[in-house]
Amino acid sequence: MDKKRKALFIGGTGTISTAIVKRLSQDPLWEVWLINRGNRSDVVPQNVNLITADISDEDDVRKKIDGMYFDVVSEFIGFSVDQVERDYRLFKDKTDQYMYISSASAYNKPAASYVITEGTTLANPHWEYSRNKIACEEFLMKKYREEGFPVTIVRPSHTYDERNVPLGVHGKKGFYQVIKRMQEGKPVIIQGDGTSLWTVTFNSDFAIGYTGLMGNSHAIGEAFQITGDETLSWNQIYETIAKALNVKLNAYHVSSDYLSAAGDKYGFDFEGSLTGDKSVSVVFDNSKLKRIVPKMKTNISFDTGVRIALDYVLSHPECQIEDKEFDEWCDRVIEALEESKKKI
Repeated sequence: MDKKRKALFIGGTGTISTAIVKRLSQDPLWEVWLINRGNRSDVVPQNVNLITADISDEDDVRKKIDGMYFDVVSEFIGFSVDQVERDYRLFKDKTDQYMYISSASAYNKPAASYVITEGTTLANPHWEYSRNKIACEEFLMKKYREEGFPVTIVRPSHTYDERNVPLGVHGKKGFYQVIKRMQEGKPVIIQGDGTSLWTVTFNSDFAIGYTGLMGNSHAIGEAFQITGDETLSWNQIYETIAKALNVKLNAYHVSSDYLSAAGDKYGFDFEGSLTGDKSVSVVFDNSKLKRIVPKMKTNISFDTGVRIALDYVLSHPECQIEDKEFDEWCDRVIEALEESKKKI
């Protein structure tokens, strides 16, 4: 048997990376390593090797990886240029492929066409998070062009797992308060008129596309978006969630501009997450990925995935994080709009 290939994941315990680590750990051709602080070791498979370190402590990490070489280094928690510059210094002579998780939110909003390819312009004036991802991509591709640094860019869109329910509008504590409002029959805010198109991807499906790029020479110097093939309107997304809960959806549509203005004083970043992302229709053309990863397809439809997530969340109290501030904010927004209607 050939010598195992060695993969290092920076992070490795998040929504996306957990599924990738799990899938790769079951592949006899790969030896899997993680570098993180060890805070979520319970989700790490037993045969995965853990380097306990804070990646931001560059000197400590350099000592701990001394003498090691990796076929692939995967970065999941790089959000700013200084972080990928650090990775470049650490791994430029220690890997055959550096894979950087960027974001589909980096694409221009709105783009010239709602059909998104890897060639769609990168520009997002509405969200600093996205602009930072673009800057990271530009630094890494410059190193590839000028020095041959073996980078692969990966752009996920809305990826979820059994602990998360995809939503458009929620508070700082996550999705659960919206689920609770649905269960209580309260109106649930949906951005716009709910007809814009969106794609949600279960993390185990994402892992198929990602692992297919690992160690793939055709992926070097290239960018790939990885999403499922199922496209839904936001109304369909919320209706599917309500159906899985066996409740009637009481939808209340509010423009993204209004939500952005109304959320500012409470620290809700709807300018970025809605205007800069979820309020715009997008349909992803994944043909580039499928040409070199033919196994990539949607195995878990949203109807199935959301039931998996709700079954998990509703049976695990630690996932049921209430958000009183967001709940009261929703009521105030709806009340204000209803009062304005009476004055017309």
